[in-house]
Amino acid sequence: MKKFFILAAILVFATCQSVFAQVDFVKRFIKRMYFDKDSSRKSNFVLIPALASSPETGVEFGGASLFSFYTDTARHSITRVSNLYGYASITTKGQEKVSLNASYWTPQNKWHFISTISYYNFPFDFFGIGNNTLLANKEAIEEKRTKFSFGAQTLVAKDLYAGVVGGIFKYYYYSGNFNQNLAFKNNPDIQNHGGGSAVYLGPSLTYDTRNNNTYTTKGIIIDAYLNLMQGIFGNNSYNGGFFNIEYSQYFALSKALVLGFDIQEQSLIGGRSPFYLLPQLGSDEMMRGYYNGRYRDRNFIGSQTELRYRVSDRFGLDAFLGTGEVAHKAFSAAQLKPDYGGGVRYFFDTEKGLSIRADYGIGQKPAGEKRESGFYIALGEAF
Repeated sequence: MKKFFILAAILVFATCQSVFAQVDFVKRFIKRMYFDKDSSRKSNFVLIPALASSPETGVEFGGASLFSFYTDTARHSITRVSNLYGYASITTKGQEKVSLNASYWTPQNKWHFISTISYYNFPFDFFGIGNNTLLANKEAIEEKRTKFSFGAQTLVAKDLYAGVVGGIFKYYYYSGNFNQNLAFKNNPDIQNHGGGSAVYLGPSLTYDTRNNNTYTTKGIIIDAYLNLMQGIFGNNSYNGGFFNIEYSQYFALSKALVLGFDIQEQSLIGGRSPFYLLPQLGSDEMMRGYYNGRYRDRNFIGSQTELRYRVSDRFGLDAFLGTGEVAHKAFSAAQLKPDYGGGVRYFFDTEKGLSIRADYGIGQKPAGEKRESGFYIALGEAF
């Protein structure tokens, strides 16, 4: 009996040691992710839980992860931060999102490679086409999409990069049986409302004088690309294109205060307007506060000004003001929508300027509806 108690005591002690060791590991892991004060150019890994809810999805839960690193760890190297960003979530109604994004800078920033692979099985709310859709016309549409994209640019002159972008995608939409969601099915402005597939390839050009690509305090970046598309499989009669250009500039007003300006334009090229290619207004980066996709058409333009105040190495505050619209042909100043809001930042890697941000955006108040608004949690700055 004495041997039994001794053996039991040893087992209990060993179990406690294991539990304490695991607890200690978790504490050190969390400290390493969010509170590390090391300012060297070492790699960093962070996890962020995600939780959301909507009538179409039920409860959505999952998480995001970011692994950041330098390809050149020399103390005074100018090489920018590279990263791998992953996101995954599931819902209580069986939908899911999975994506993996990579941004890789070679030593001295001579080459920049980007790549994304994603799969979404998710519903969205359809309101119509154009810049003045109504909440009363909302219809729930299911969307499945698979996308793969890549890009490569090389330094061709001081601060100037040139290269190519390419990829492949497949969209599929389900809008219920024959007597459901008739506005989506019968709208003459909607083409390819069942989805479609295509491959694309085109040129890209970037002018980049930023002093930091994760938390910029001064400099300019102008990024432009053209996707030339060819439909495949059952969509092989489609050919067209998608053009995007974005200009951002940053001014250091003081050591802790930064003013940023951003403007973006997107246009669908070609005679056809596949629904899945239409530019959309609203996201966690541009026109925060608007439901992504409530307003969509062949063209989009948006701009924003952002004032960033670095309270300390760890915390920051943010205020933004912007405007934007979608249009079938020409833009109109009278159709521009307002956008404003603010947020907070927590910098989990002070050396790289990597942060978790929480923003609340406020938009217009359509007649007879509540004011449009939205809350966002994301990694990194909006632009």
